[in-house]
Amino acid sequence: MTDTSKPWLSNYPSGVPANIDADAYPSLVSIIEGNLKKYKDLVAFSNFGKELKYKDIDKMSEAFGAYLQSRGLEPGDKIALMMPNLLQYPIALFGALKAGLVVVNTNPLYTPREMHHQFTDSGAKAIVIAENFAANLQKIIGDTQIKTTIVTSVGELLGSLKGGLVNFAVKYIKRGVPKYDLSNTVNFREAISQGKKFKIEKKQGSPDDVILLQYTGGTTGVAKGAMLTNKNLVANMQQIYYIMKPFLEEGKEVVLSPLPMYHIFSFTVNCLAMMTMGAKNVLVTNPRDLKSVMKEFERYPINLMTGVNTLFNALLNHPDFAALDFSHLKGSVGGGMAVQKPVAERWQKVTGCFLAEGYGMTEASPVVTCNPINGQGKLGTIGMPVPSTDVRIVDDQGNVLSAGQVGEIQLKGPQVMKGYYNRPDATAKVLKDGWLSTGDMGMMHEDGFFEIVDRKKDMILVSGFNVYPNEIEEVIAEHPKVLEVAAVGKPDEKSGEVVKVFVVKKDKSLTDAEIIAHCKENLTGYKIPKEVVFKDDLPKTNVGKILRRELRDLDS
Repeated sequence: MTDTSKPWLSNYPSGVPANIDADAYPSLVSIIEGNLKKYKDLVAFSNFGKELKYKDIDKMSEAFGAYLQSRGLEPGDKIALMMPNLLQYPIALFGALKAGLVVVNTNPLYTPREMHHQFTDSGAKAIVIAENFAANLQKIIGDTQIKTTIVTSVGELLGSLKGGLVNFAVKYIKRGVPKYDLSNTVNFREAISQGKKFKIEKKQGSPDDVILLQYTGGTTGVAKGAMLTNKNLVANMQQIYYIMKPFLEEGKEVVLSPLPMYHIFSFTVNCLAMMTMGAKNVLVTNPRDLKSVMKEFERYPINLMTGVNTLFNALLNHPDFAALDFSHLKGSVGGGMAVQKPVAERWQKVTGCFLAEGYGMTEASPVVTCNPINGQGKLGTIGMPVPSTDVRIVDDQGNVLSAGQVGEIQLKGPQVMKGYYNRPDATAKVLKDGWLSTGDMGMMHEDGFFEIVDRKKDMILVSGFNVYPNEIEEVIAEHPKVLEVAAVGKPDEKSGEVVKVFVVKKDKSLTDAEIIAHCKENLTGYKIPKEVVFKDDLPKTNVGKILRRELRDLDS
């Protein structure tokens, strides 16, 4: 019998259970080790065409973990991983976890100020960093507890010939490695070599042990470390496995991973969950280099791709993209930000593949909802809650709202974080009675599919009317001369706020009058932008998420 309070259950694809056993594995290490051995002879990761099998990753990560222990690192100590998508990343991640350490994922593009905050706040004692960013580490390492520094190059694990060529290009052609002077460092290969001399003392840990500090909220204030436990990540791995299982074949899938694995979306979905399918993860080191993304479609029969709206949109607008072979593509998943309907529709037209939008947040490990990837999802929605996850819509007083009503999204499930590291007050603001308040505005459809309307903080209030930037952006994105768009609120004496939009042109002939005229045809009066600003590009995070705050600050 279907639970009427969870109408989405009746729409689950065949084979997807209502609940998972979040206690099926005692730790993340236990499920990782099981998959490394189960799929030992299959290729686990590829980067620049260099492939490593699951057994290679197992052996090298074990040596790396032994090296960390030989340097005096103990269970519970923090290690920062600061690199783009390289073969070194999963080796360092799994090695650190096997050694009982807590991983601190760090964006390589952080400024010294941002690095200083994250490393001092977390108390990191070790770091694995790509040499491209070592100059910034040099400026602040003296203020941190970091004593073990492993430096790696982009080409270090690609083989002597290919690796040498890649490193030459990065250093001398792109000039991507500023000079630095860090003492007592070791390179990645040397760490593995030294680690082979020792025997790792494996640390499984308990379900409630924190094993990942994933920082979030840096664009809205001080970045906070979400404490994710063994149980959180094991649960989310299983949840993702079960929603993907009906559409994918174990041991046969090739997954394109252009989003950086230090980001929670790619970390859990690509790096971790795809292991349960025995998939081959194709790592793209620089997703902004669209040619390198497209090259992997030429190199491999890509079955599944994850990304953000800006990446899908950029690919669609590349002149060579439509000519690629998409015959093997079974699914495409968009997350991290709203997938715009015009982008999703064009993606399906060009690739023949449904672009399934999902929803998550760092505090939920991160996946909360997702559309079925086989095209049976609903365009314009974020899909249905994954197994063992409750989602509800509440008003400002916390009252649960009915289907069709807009309010704040709250969620509960085994993937919800333990709290923010050393920030009990901030934790108490978002976690109450097991329910996580997301700060996102949304509604539930009668059939249990959820629709995200906007971030609470991004909502624009025009003369008492709620205006959601996503709606404005989606309408403007439909204009054939528009490449990208972002909408923000601008202070106004008469109406409190008015809508202001920033537009990147696809066609240089586009005028602000055309934008306004298009909006007048599709939007009610108070939603029509009062100001249109044309820009060459929009500010984005390294993952490709548009930073509305930076655009709002242009007026301040």
